[in-house]
Amino acid sequence: MKTFVDLTPNVAAAVKKLQKAEGLGLSEAVNALVTQGLPATLEKSNEPFKQRTADLGAKMDVTNVSEVLEALER
Repeated sequence: MKTFVDLTPNVAAAVKKLQKAEGLGLSEAVNALVTQGLPATLEKSNEPFKQRTADLGAKMDVTNVSEVLEALER
């Protein structure tokens, strides 16, 4: 895929430094730096999703949204 991007001076310097050190082409160097910067959370996880909950001290049953909205309008 071809895409045009404007690199900030510090990023361009890092790309040039990696190109020189590793003998890489421009695309290879950019891809290497981007891959290094990807957070681990983007990788697939085999763990099932678990929703965190917290007791908010609600004094009403909030399982029926329409009842809650009606109560808030009063």
